[in-house]
Amino acid sequence: QVQLVESGGGLVQTGGSLRLSCVASRSIFNINAMGWHRQAPGKQREFVALTTEGGGTNYANSVKGRFTISRDNAKNTVYLQMSSLKPEDTGVYYCYAVNQGIGSWGQGTQVTVSS
Repeated sequence: QVQLVESGGGLVQTGGSLRLSCVASRSIFNINAMGWHRQAPGKQREFVALTTEGGGTNYANSVKGRFTISRDNAKNTVYLQMSSLKPEDTGVYYCYAVNQGIGSWGQGTQVTVSS
């Protein structure tokens, strides 16, 4: 199992940008998939984006064209660049990793977008 630590959250105005980072406790080059979910107050956790071992990416429709996920294997880090932020993007963002059927989650980082 891999430990994950997120950072980069904060308070930003509508239309602003943030970059989230997720640092893993070990090499990520062969981790099957890593990505981000988020949870808004009073709502269920939802998928945001993922990146696969082979470099593929996938995004929730609500963030396509605004968010970009990337991974730096040399730094054991996955990033989520968020632009054109909206109040509905507010929530706790969780990093996750799935490898051979075993999942790991970080503790989350708060993102608040003010209107």
